[in-house]
Amino acid sequence: MSMSAGRGGTERLVVIGGDAAGMSAASQARRLKGPGELEIVAFERGHFTSFSACGIPYWVGGDVPERDRLIARTPEEHRARGIDLRLRTEVTGIDVAGRRVRARDAASGDEYWTPYDKLVIATGARPVRPDLPGADAPGVHGVQTLDDGQALLDTLARTQGRRAVVVGAGYIGVEMAEALINRGFEVTVVNRGREPMSTLDPDMGRMVHRAMEGLGITMVNDAEVTKLLTGGDGRVRAVVTQDAEYPADLVVLGIGVRPETSLARAAGLPVGAHGGLLTDLAMRVRGHEDIWAGGDCVEVLNLVSGQEQYVPLGTHANKHGQVIGTNAGGGYATFPGVVGTAVSKVCDLEIARTGLREKDAHRVGLRFETVTVESTSRAGYYPGASPMTVKMLAERRTGRLLGVQIVGREGAAKRVDIAAVALTARMTVEQMTALDLGYAPPFSPVWDPVLVAARKAAAKVHRGAAS
Repeated sequence: MSMSAGRGGTERLVVIGGDAAGMSAASQARRLKGPGELEIVAFERGHFTSFSACGIPYWVGGDVPERDRLIARTPEEHRARGIDLRLRTEVTGIDVAGRRVRARDAASGDEYWTPYDKLVIATGARPVRPDLPGADAPGVHGVQTLDDGQALLDTLARTQGRRAVVVGAGYIGVEMAEALINRGFEVTVVNRGREPMSTLDPDMGRMVHRAMEGLGITMVNDAEVTKLLTGGDGRVRAVVTQDAEYPADLVVLGIGVRPETSLARAAGLPVGAHGGLLTDLAMRVRGHEDIWAGGDCVEVLNLVSGQEQYVPLGTHANKHGQVIGTNAGGGYATFPGVVGTAVSKVCDLEIARTGLREKDAHRVGLRFETVTVESTSRAGYYPGASPMTVKMLAERRTGRLLGVQIVGREGAAKRVDIAAVALTARMTVEQMTALDLGYAPPFSPVWDPVLVAARKAAAKVHRGAAS
């Protein structure tokens, strides 16, 4: 066996990336092994560790009063637990054969090699920046890190005009549009898709569209941005599509993210069809015994479709970190996969989805029935009952639940968790109708909206089987 990379025969774990997956892995490994058994070195190229990127729109919009509320654990707290955390230090290369990484200190410019016995790659994702003229101009912002959020807030404070254009209408685009409305901006959202929230089917996305317009947001669908125009001062001044021009004092890119795997690719590590690292159930990079990867830089198994998918979410990143840290610390844990659950909101409209959309089911060759039901969040006679729409997909012959989408007011979003558990358990819609869910008039009708949809789907599956 080769010499250990750590001091005095102690093993060394090197972590690349200091946010959810990376620092969860470091913390969990430290719980299992003390500094005398395992030395942990973590590199983070930004200023912050263990922060909630998902909270940035709410900080920008003013719902969260200050940045530090989004930080779960500070660098000082990590260091106090015996983790050698190096901020503003970017890993520039991984030498797999030599079991070492090369890092550059941003302040001094110094580069150096650090050997490892075990390596965790948690390099996260990078925002998609369109390859268009003007996309890098001042006044054009992505929102991936706390540094990005601070830069955007600084621009909001300095900007004289009040016209904002958001490019993209996924989770970040929709949430940022609301944040900018809250900040008193006139907001236009330019979206490539038929409707906002392409993670929903278009019939459900249309409800989100109406809610956004109700907030005073101008929604432009089926529109491809061709360039961003800049003024004499070099700052962005307009967003141009094939057939229109939208004046902008500020532009926010909400086009989504891609896995940040350039380091891993250069090192020859296996990458999937979506650009994310491929791992086994223990989150080990396939074919590499002592290298793990997790968070927004990996692909995950979708338990409903049976295919690898790219789902960058903080929930998964934290679970990946726990699994990696347990394994790197000498224990055993696995991450079986996801069903694709996500929730969001526009003002008081709650948006939720889990499992497959119609186009996902078509793509993997599943034949399915679909039902959509209108119900209420509480018993209809109880004060505050509000409408809710539930769409459900079930496999045609078997009745297996394939997916659920819910759009409604208070109490809509977290109902999707019922469906997420049912999907994980591979339940049929008929089995779901017998679920013993909590009932009282302030919380739901006597038949919960998800169960109303399951009953209707079960009836449709029966009719299909009988015909």
